[in-house]
Amino acid sequence: MIVLDVTPRAAFDRYHQAVYRFAYRLTAREDLAEDITQECFLAFVRNPQRYDRSRGSVKTYLFAIARHLALKHYRDEREHEPLEEEEIGGVDAADRWEISSAVARAVADLPQLQRETVILFEYEGFTLDEIAGVTSAEVGTIKSRLHRARENLRRSLAAYREVGDEQGTV
Repeated sequence: MIVLDVTPRAAFDRYHQAVYRFAYRLTAREDLAEDITQECFLAFVRNPQRYDRSRGSVKTYLFAIARHLALKHYRDEREHEPLEEEEIGGVDAADRWEISSAVARAVADLPQLQRETVILFEYEGFTLDEIAGVTSAEVGTIKSRLHRARENLRRSLAAYREVGDEQGTV
């Protein structure tokens, strides 16, 4: 008999919104994020024995499933595109919206593996170890992806970093 840290129903109640946000940020499509979220939890319900407590938490397991499903979709849609290469003060609401949109576009334009690393770290609050568990990668690889992603974001958002005559940081 399999003993789970949390039942599939409890996992759904606790993590479905986070899994959906992650899938949406990876795909930028509500319908696809909903499908990935549904498939993620169905996979857990159908095969709870695949969860291995020694490899991480249920949350990590669910994000790994969602990641796998998003990557599968990404591969199916973009067979020839490689997966990896490589303070705002005094602004009005319109400027904040423009900057927010620019950040969202810049994150969406990152290579897939960098994008998922940034999303998990910055938006979902995962630790480097947890991201390594979700992605089945070494922590050093995660650090490298995060560094490259931040450098790419810095370049993409350079126009928004100006603070007076000085360049700020992202």
